[in-house]
Amino acid sequence: MQRKTFTRLLISTLATAGLSAPALAQAPVEISFFYPVAVGGPITKTIDGYAADFARDNPGIKVNPIYAGTYQETIVKALTAHKSGQPPVTSVLLSTDMFTLIDEDAIVPIDSFVKTADDKAWLESFYPAFMLNSRSGGKTWGVPFQRSTIVLYYNKELFKAAGLDPNKAPTTWAEMADMAKKLTVKDASGKTTQFGVQIPSSGFPYWLFQALAIQNGVALANDAGNTVRFDDPAVVQALQYWVDLAKSGAHPGGIVEWGATPKDFFEKRVAMMWTTTGNLTNVRNNAKFDFGVAMLPAGKQKGSPTGGGNFYIFKKSTPAQQEAAFKFIKWITQPERAARWSMDTGYVAVSPAAYDTATLRDYGKAFPPALVARDQLPFALAEFSTHDNQRVTKALNDGLQAALTGAKTPADAMRDAQREADRLLRSYK
Repeated sequence: MQRKTFTRLLISTLATAGLSAPALAQAPVEISFFYPVAVGGPITKTIDGYAADFARDNPGIKVNPIYAGTYQETIVKALTAHKSGQPPVTSVLLSTDMFTLIDEDAIVPIDSFVKTADDKAWLESFYPAFMLNSRSGGKTWGVPFQRSTIVLYYNKELFKAAGLDPNKAPTTWAEMADMAKKLTVKDASGKTTQFGVQIPSSGFPYWLFQALAIQNGVALANDAGNTVRFDDPAVVQALQYWVDLAKSGAHPGGIVEWGATPKDFFEKRVAMMWTTTGNLTNVRNNAKFDFGVAMLPAGKQKGSPTGGGNFYIFKKSTPAQQEAAFKFIKWITQPERAARWSMDTGYVAVSPAAYDTATLRDYGKAFPPALVARDQLPFALAEFSTHDNQRVTKALNDGLQAALTGAKTPADAMRDAQREADRLLRSYK
């Protein structure tokens, strides 16, 4: 009787406080998670699946994925939400957005959540090349998730038709230029029906060009993100090489669309293309011919920038939400999940431990192209990133496109881009 009376009294007290009996169980911590994808499809289903699996393993936390558009649209939405006081708790944004997010005081260092020996081991488990775009000022600001390098894809059937070894991709700039000429096909009227090579110059021209600069021995920006080297003679020479590929007729002239490049490859309008390893699963599913994947050809050296997105935790979310976000980020980047993510998408698994899983070991044996981007990491540098990154990058992109369309010489284009970047970065020095 006393127990029943106590229960009635408790329920009455809860009702008076505007609560109900289920409120005795703590409500789950909700994490809003901005993810950069413009349309639905396999990727959104995969992310939704991860959110559901995490909730099953962690019933006190609920992850709400929000598909926020392209990378550019996602950071705009995330910063707008931050300024309004209601940011996402976590978001995958470009690794190159790190300086912008720091300057906006929008994110918190990941280090502040690292407390145990296991936490520390996890944070040190990522490939060093990916951490170059994740750390600044002695702090870790982002955690690698969907990361990439640029690789060369080539059509082995078209190589055979041109009298080239289908198992030998170009390893140097000179070889690529020579092979591209042999792979270029014209019809009876002189119109090019098949180009030898295609390097996209829309969307992310700075990224593709950065590979050429690295291969010619130059990093486009310093580690502090406040100095660029656009007008370095070796950078101008790298741009001249790209322009000369188009002038030779082996590469399309003008602006080459990022999104159209894989389609041109599938439809055999181009024999070799440079694009992200993140397109690997797309190519495997849609290329109706035998294809190869290789490291980018070397100029003075081998090289590619890393690319892709990092997880960040936003400052204006509550401490409980931040801790929950850290738990989710650590969970989703565990080796087995990183291995599965790499298989599902083509992105590079972010840790050596992921490649040591049976899942990825077996996949790599059955499909060796999946290992090319990983094997290129020792030659990779940080993706181009500066303070005021979007405007500095635009200055570079505008210069590249001016040279590729013939509006300016490579030297003039890079001199003008350097002048604009110096103006933008003056206050950060």
